[in-house]
Amino acid sequence: MTPTTENQNLSRRERQIMDAVYRLGQASAQEIQENIPSPPSYSAVRALLAILVDKGVLKHERDGRKYIYRPTVSPDRAKRSALKRLLSTFYDNSAEKLVAALLDPEDLKLPDREIERIRALVNTNGGETES
Repeated sequence: MTPTTENQNLSRRERQIMDAVYRLGQASAQEIQENIPSPPSYSAVRALLAILVDKGVLKHERDGRKYIYRPTVSPDRAKRSALKRLLSTFYDNSAEKLVAALLDPEDLKLPDREIERIRALVNTNGGETES
């Protein structure tokens, strides 16, 4: 079985590192440190990277004197995994509740153009409701 972040218990810092690696595609420890909020020391980043390699969510290869880290799971698979976690943790596995939260005018005002694109996606993907 391929390791995924869905079956790993990642700490907040480990998730921040994974987010940075996904954003960058591949990165050295220094690049990762520069791309996470309130970064810990370089040594701490290196230690966390070693843990993530051990957990199987990152791989690395040598490039001169440094290691370049890459995720072992594709961004699309990681997105699906994160969405499943979000749905199960906060929305009772209901896509309807998630979309309702996204469209809540109290939280954010989506531009009309974006709402139309969402409507088109729902209609294209068989989102017709039974009334």
